[in-house]
Amino acid sequence: MRSLILGSGSARREELLRQLGLIFQVLSPKIDEVVDPGESAHHYVSRMSRQKFEFTRSHQRVANADIVICADTVVVFKDQILCKPLHREDGIEMLQRLSGQSHQVLTGVRVGTSLNSSKTFCVETIVKFRTLKLQDCEAYWLTNEPQDKAGGYAIQGLGAIFVDCITGSYSNVVGLPLKETAEALLHFGISILDLNRESYETN
Repeated sequence: MRSLILGSGSARREELLRQLGLIFQVLSPKIDEVVDPGESAHHYVSRMSRQKFEFTRSHQRVANADIVICADTVVVFKDQILCKPLHREDGIEMLQRLSGQSHQVLTGVRVGTSLNSSKTFCVETIVKFRTLKLQDCEAYWLTNEPQDKAGGYAIQGLGAIFVDCITGSYSNVVGLPLKETAEALLHFGISILDLNRESYETN
């Protein structure tokens, strides 16, 4: 029997997959996530998802028939990738830049059994922030929530109070676009709505 493997260190992605009722194992890929000079956001998330996929596939716990899911999510403002804030000043500055503006959230995903047998896609969501006061940004940083989040906020947490509206997939902003991921899994024989799934199991 096949296993479903999530190649990710993100607790948010684990929660999203569990939302679909899936049984899976988790492996956290160890890769260099530095953005290359001049690299576009689309290329970056595609490269990251591929490298995470390659790392996970090569792990000794992963069998040839196992289905692997890997993803990478970035926040993009005016063509610049906003990574996780380095420190307090960086996090507050990020939020002030996003204040009253729209930005993009991109997630690159790869699902499959090998590089030659995989589905790859990139999903974009537009997020519009309300106007933020400096005090809002400073108080939010003190909650510790934004410190390990791309773009310096978490839409699934307290950061939701900053969001005026979104266009596109909400789950994509959290870290994994569920509709598109479910469609990709169906290609490999896993139907989310099949309550008698027998095509895979955990080891």
